[in-house]
Amino acid sequence: MPKRFGKQRVALRHMESSTRDGGDPPDLEAQTPKSPTPAHKASGDSTSNDLTLRPVKRSRTAKAYQPNTRGRQWTPGQEPGIDPHHPSAAQIALKATCEITVVEFSQTDMKMIYLDNSTLEDYLAIPKDESMVCRWINVNGISWDVISAIGKAKRLHRLAIEDMINRKNRTKADWYTDHTYIVLPLQKLVHTHLPTNECSDSEDETTPGAEGKRKKRGMMYNVRKMLGYGKHNKSLETPFGESNLEGSRDPVKRYDTGGSGSSESSGRIRTLQQYHGGPNKERTEFMEKYSALANKSLAVAVEQVSIFLSSDNTVVSFFEQSAEDIETPIVSRLSSKETVLRRSSDASMIVQAIIDAIIDLAIPVATAYQDAVDELELNVLTEPSIGNTRPLYILTSEVSQFRSNIYPTINLVNALRDHKSEPAAPKHDPDGNVGKIGASDVRISILTRTYLADVEDHCTLIVENVDQMRRAADNMIDLIFNTIGAYQNESMKQLTLVTILFLPMSFLTGYFGMNFVYFDGVHNNSDVFFWEIAIPLVFVVLIWLMRDPVQRWMRKTKQRRGIRMSRKARIEKEKSK
Repeated sequence: MPKRFGKQRVALRHMESSTRDGGDPPDLEAQTPKSPTPAHKASGDSTSNDLTLRPVKRSRTAKAYQPNTRGRQWTPGQEPGIDPHHPSAAQIALKATCEITVVEFSQTDMKMIYLDNSTLEDYLAIPKDESMVCRWINVNGISWDVISAIGKAKRLHRLAIEDMINRKNRTKADWYTDHTYIVLPLQKLVHTHLPTNECSDSEDETTPGAEGKRKKRGMMYNVRKMLGYGKHNKSLETPFGESNLEGSRDPVKRYDTGGSGSSESSGRIRTLQQYHGGPNKERTEFMEKYSALANKSLAVAVEQVSIFLSSDNTVVSFFEQSAEDIETPIVSRLSSKETVLRRSSDASMIVQAIIDAIIDLAIPVATAYQDAVDELELNVLTEPSIGNTRPLYILTSEVSQFRSNIYPTINLVNALRDHKSEPAAPKHDPDGNVGKIGASDVRISILTRTYLADVEDHCTLIVENVDQMRRAADNMIDLIFNTIGAYQNESMKQLTLVTILFLPMSFLTGYFGMNFVYFDGVHNNSDVFFWEIAIPLVFVVLIWLMRDPVQRWMRKTKQRRGIRMSRKARIEKEKSK
């Protein structure tokens, strides 16, 4: 064997001997790789020199397009997962001011603790109160210091931490030895623009004198608005996620669309187009500007939610911005001793409540899109035009993206319901056999499985409603083109009738207009002679060319008359009985 593989060979022999002796092999995930010491560098290790003999070659690999990751640079082939104990984890640039709520409860008692980035680590060092059966740690904001502290305290898997750092993951549930990682998107309806006095959307319509102000704006205002000039069109011209979404507080949803933090996870929302869009920002801004909900100053905010369910009856949830929307109703339920959530004191029921609240937030989104579809349907039925196809296409695109976020939740719910708790076996038993892969101590209670069925019903109902909207939008596009085609055919039919009507007279006009030396029909007769010939000729030509339509009309009239008489006779016969 070559010299440069000598150390690897010795390491393999050491691992084989330790396995034969009944000992456990080293836990690779628990080990922290050590950087070479100055002594090793100075000694000129031959192995390290041999590994760097290959010359560096220029590559044609394009590096212009890379995934949008948070906090660290992405490189292909890098080590999977993020270990919070590793020194390199401190270089992750992900900072935000987090609002952390800890809820500890049992059937008889409940307490809430409010923490922040600086006080979380000290709290996690305190032993858990044995009288409190269940604990829920709810984090609003994505910050590495918070993730690292919880990851070290709860021994979260490095792959789960990496998925939580990524901006977009597929909806799934990963089962580890003593905890489960659940990730899914949260979608909710938010305002994109609020009046300066923070009133509701409908105030302009209900305030006295508002209608008069709109009339005073006159035609020039409408022209300027159509052309995109002036401050009145700012809410449509400014892309979502910029100045129109910063620094305003929604009094209806209590949703803070702006903040003073300097992190990328606070102060701005991700719309549906931004969540699914690619690197082409112009396309995203165009789709947001002409969104089906833009004329109502509404948008769909999407964020990723990460949930950890531990075997010690603890739940840890991470939200980018919307923790308050989920936390408020759940805490209200926990405050009452009579609720199922409180009496169960089950962490898996907390997970069910979080997922259920996330799905409930998506119901107003589906209702808003249904209202947009109904308005477009009225426009298409009353005045079908080619201009309606663009909003219908954008609506179909948004509805499809909305559905793609909801539908995988059904598979997630089924995975939670079908999970069977199995004690995680040791990695090696005395006989040297490897423990069962995928075993987990996490338990999903029977009560949770029952209530997860209700969540699945809500998801299925939303998906079916969205599918109906997509079919309606596609049918409206077909109706527009079919109607326009029918109008064009009718126009061609009218032009054809006019052409047939004037064709004989054009022939006679050309015939009588020829320059003959002597034309008895012209010199010895008046213009009445022309009509005496033209009218019979036109009649004969019309009958000849229109014989098939006339026959179809006569046949149809005869059939309808027979049906009408038969129906009349049947009605008279029934009355006589």
